[in-house]
Formats: sequence, structure tokens, C-alpha cells
Amino acid sequence: MQIRISWPAGHTTATIEETPTSKALAGVLPITSTARSWGEEVYFDTPVSTALEADARQVVEPGTVAFWTEGDALALPYGPTPVSRGDECRLASRCNVLGRLDGDPRVLATVRDGDPVRVELVTD
Repeated sequence: MQIRISWPAGHTTATIEETPTSKALAGVLPITSTARSWGEEVYFDTPVSTALEADARQVVEPGTVAFWTEGDALALPYGPTPVSRGDECRLASRCNVLGRLDGDPRVLATVRDGDPVRVELVTD
């Protein structure tokens, strides 16, 4: 499955694996939310509420599409956060990993706190 994430200054797409969380997310798309930033991470609320999956992780690669179960939010890290050690992407807590952004994750640096964000399924 592929999703498109859009904000006023740009957009990106992501390839999402089939997981219980990604299925729940797909079921509510499209959504519009408000971007928040935390270091070099963009996150935003979703109407999805789900449990941690067995392979949930706190340290991920830049460009990982993660679901923060404690905040019912998509988390998109592209660099260090306030809790990172060195240059790693360390999320606030363990998150469900859904997939990866297609292309350079640094495009997320153009997202501003408070920007409207739209997430939708990409259809052929």
C-alpha cells in the first residue's frame, strides 16, 4: 500500500507494509490533521487507536513511518529528536513500524508546527 502525505510546502509518499495498525489506518483515510514537530520528527494525530505490535521499536532509521500508540499519532522521524543519542532517530517511546518514506526524508524539514497535513491512499 502507498500513502501520500501533503502539507502546504510539499508532499511525499510512503510505502506501507501490511500490519494490524496499517490496516486500521487505511480504513480511516483520507485524514487531515495538524503537524507537530519534535526535534527532527513530524507527528500528527489520527483517529486510530491501537496496541503496540510485537516488533515495535524506539530507535528507527530516518524516513521510517511509525505509529505512536501512546498518542494515537503517525510519527515521521527524519533526524535526531530531543531524546536521541548522537545522530539516531529515537522516538518518544516504542512505536509500531508501518513502512518507509519514498525518497529523501529530509523533505519533512519543510513541515512547520501547526501546518495542516493530509494523508491519503495513493490509487493507480
